Amino acid sequence: MSFRLAHLTDPHVGPLPRPRLHQLFGKRATGYANWRRGRSRSHDMETLAALVADLRLQAPDHVACTGDLCNIGLPSEWDTARIFLEALGTPEAVSFVPGNHDAYVRGSLEGLLAACGAWTADDAGGGGTFPYLRRRGPLALVGLSSAIPTVPFVATGRLGPRQIAAAESLLRTLATDPSRPARVVMIHHPPHPGGASPGRDLRDAALFSAMLGRVGADLVLHGHNHVASVAHLPGPDGRAIPVVGGASASARPGAHAGGHGSEAARRAAYILYAFSENGGRHVVSATQRGIGAGGTVTDLGPLTLG
Repeated sequence: MSFRLAHLTDPHVGPLPRPRLHQLFGKRATGYANWRRGRSRSHDMETLAALVADLRLQAPDHVACTGDLCNIGLPSEWDTARIFLEALGTPEAVSFVPGNHDAYVRGSLEGLLAACGAWTADDAGGGGTFPYLRRRGPLALVGLSSAIPTVPFVATGRLGPRQIAAAESLLRTLATDPSRPARVVMIHHPPHPGGASPGRDLRDAALFSAMLGRVGADLVLHGHNHVASVAHLPGPDGRAIPVVGGASASARPGAHAGGHGSEAARRAAYILYAFSENGGRHVVSATQRGIGAGGTVTDLGPLTLG
């Protein structure tokens, strides 16, 4: 019997509450101006609601959400983010890692995790500490935070040497676990060099990729680019590690055209993974469900991981 994992990312939950004047400082001022000028029209909450309803109907065994619940990190967004995660499922059934919009300014990430830390709690019970480890069925989910506050017009991420070293220790231990779990890494920013443009990339992508080359993983999930994508990193056993990015779950049809990826790859969607075993190895398949040509949620077809 296979285990099914749903991956949803970059919902940018709205509508954005009107900020108070004293909250519009630094990056929040430019972010709010960008939201009013057009970013608000790129994300559609009816589309997001339709995807979440379809995801719940598919009844996956677990849900992974890779960040950007917020828009400009307002305190009023933190309860909205918690309500959204509750709609996805209980903290036991949903694992969350934050994105750059969740850490928009100093203090934003801490406020969000105070509201939503239960969805980041590791098996030992602690929440809001990264990396975390969650065992669900045959999966070992390793959650990382690349979310850091940055200056205006910059959306980079960073893991830092401590988090990379801790993740390496976790993944190395899991590789020798007698139960042989499928090791699934969750991160917001594309974790491979060149995975995002300068100013939007993971600053220590090369260090993180080298770490995965030493210890391996079965699957890496990310968001950030608002496009469905598959890349690969070399693993220690010669097998490529699939690195899969998801489209924004709230992308308004046609509003995310341009940039990297086709218009079809930018349609609001989530990804369903099926994990099974064959000859002692984990076999992973993936398919997208999202907004089709008729404007309703449908099967968008498989993703080739190998």
